Amino acid sequence: MKRKNRFTVVILAAVMTFLIFTGSGSNLSRTLAAEASVTNRDFKSLVIAEQGTFTAGGTVARTEGTFDPTEPFNPQGQTTHHGHASVFYQIPEGANEHPLVFLHGYGQSRVGWQTTADGREGFSTIFQRKGYGVYLVDQPGRGEAGQTANPVEISDRDQDQNWFTQFRIGLWPDFYEGVQFPQDEESLDQFFRQMTPDTGSYDSNQISNAMAAVFERSGSGVLVTHSAGGGPGWETAMKTEKVEAVIAIEPGGFHFPENEMPEPIPNNYFELNGTPVSMDDFNKLTEIPIVVYYGDNIPEEPSEVPAEDFWRAQLEMAHRWASVVNSHGGDVTIVHLPEEGITGNTHFMFSDLNNQEVADHMAAWLNEKGLN
Repeated sequence: MKRKNRFTVVILAAVMTFLIFTGSGSNLSRTLAAEASVTNRDFKSLVIAEQGTFTAGGTVARTEGTFDPTEPFNPQGQTTHHGHASVFYQIPEGANEHPLVFLHGYGQSRVGWQTTADGREGFSTIFQRKGYGVYLVDQPGRGEAGQTANPVEISDRDQDQNWFTQFRIGLWPDFYEGVQFPQDEESLDQFFRQMTPDTGSYDSNQISNAMAAVFERSGSGVLVTHSAGGGPGWETAMKTEKVEAVIAIEPGGFHFPENEMPEPIPNNYFELNGTPVSMDDFNKLTEIPIVVYYGDNIPEEPSEVPAEDFWRAQLEMAHRWASVVNSHGGDVTIVHLPEEGITGNTHFMFSDLNNQEVADHMAAWLNEKGLN
C-alpha cells in the first residue's frame, strides 16, 4: 500500500468515528465508509508464507598450484565460483502449484519485476496477489550473480537516450502519444538507474544451464522471459521438462529447426536471423503452451528509425516462428496488445502504467491453460 493510501484510510476512519459519535452526517458517513471499504479492498494485505534467496547452477574455475595463506593474493590453488544464477523467491499463503520463474532482459536485473519506475507494484507482487509463487532470477554475470571468471570491460559510453528509443518509450526527447510510461522526470530517472551492466561475457548456454538448475529448485512452473532473456528461455525449455509453459515478453530471438530456417529479415538495425537447433530440441517447444506478447508503437512498414524498424522485423519473425511451431503440433499464441484493445505499451509492459491490465490478460491465458 502506498503511504498516501494508508493516510487516506486513517483520515477516513477518524472522520467516520467523529460522525458516528456525534450522531451527525449519516449520509456522509455512509459515503466515507464505502470509500474506505473500496480503498482497503484495493490494497489488501499480501501474506508471504515463505521467502528466501539461493544460487543455482554454475561451475568452479581453479588456478593450478597450492594455496599459501601467507600469500593471500597469489592465485595459485585458488578458485572462483561463477556462472550461476541468483534467485530471490516469495511464496504467498495459499499459492497454487504453478510458480512463475522470471528471467530479465538485456541491461536489467530482477528489480524490474519487483517495482515500476513510479513505485507501483510490479509483476512480482501482482502475480502473488493472483496466487502464484514467484522466483526472480539474476542471470550469470548480472546483478547479484555478478561473480564471473570471464570478465568484460564495463563501458562508460552514455546510452540513456538510445535505450529510451530502443525500448519504445518515444523518440527522444518526445514520448509517444498515449504511451503507458509515467512522464515525470523522477520516474524517468528511476528507470534509467535500473540499467545494470554485464560483468562477464554473455553466454546463452551458460544462462540456460543455470535456469534449468533454477527449475530443479523451484519445481515445475511457468517461465516468464523478457527481451534478451527470450533466447536462453527457449533453450531452458529444451533442457528441462519442469518448464510447464512459457510467457515470452518481446523475446530477443527465436529458435527454428535447422532444416526449416527462415529467410533473414533485413531492417535498419541489423539483419534478423533465426537460431538453428536440432529437430529433437525444437520438438520440446511443441510440447508446452507458449504465448508471446508485443506492445505498441511497432510500425507495419519499414522505418528510418533503427529501433522502430528492429521491432517491426521482430514481430514479423515471431509470426513466422509461431507458424512453424504450430505446424509441428505446438501451441503458440502471438498477442499484439493493440489488437486486444490494450494500447500504448512499451518494451517494458510489465512496469507500464497499465501493467495490471497486462497481467490480467496473461492470467487469463494461464487460466485457459489450466495453470492457476
